[in-house]
Amino acid sequence: MSCPCSESVPVGAGKPYALYLLECAGGRYYAGIARDVEDRFRAHTNGKGAKFTRAWAPIRILASKLYDSQGDALRAEILIKRLPRSKKIRFFSTAEL
Repeated sequence: MSCPCSESVPVGAGKPYALYLLECAGGRYYAGIARDVEDRFRAHTNGKGAKFTRAWAPIRILASKLYDSQGDALRAEILIKRLPRSKKIRFFSTAEL
């Protein structure tokens, strides 16, 4: 399953981390970070990964955004988890974090 990714990491910078947003059963959202979003999505759908996605099966990747470092991706994950649902998708189209 392909996802709309925001390519913002310079070429040759190594494999970047991505913040991703999944739509899960019951219309719930799940946010996480990974180096390979497609592989992480497969792990979630196979029951390997977060306890949340074992309870609320992932349906599709809604969005992802690349970051230069794991720390940057983790900070963005903390931010998105604090946002109301109505602003989570919009987060991926902004230039900030």
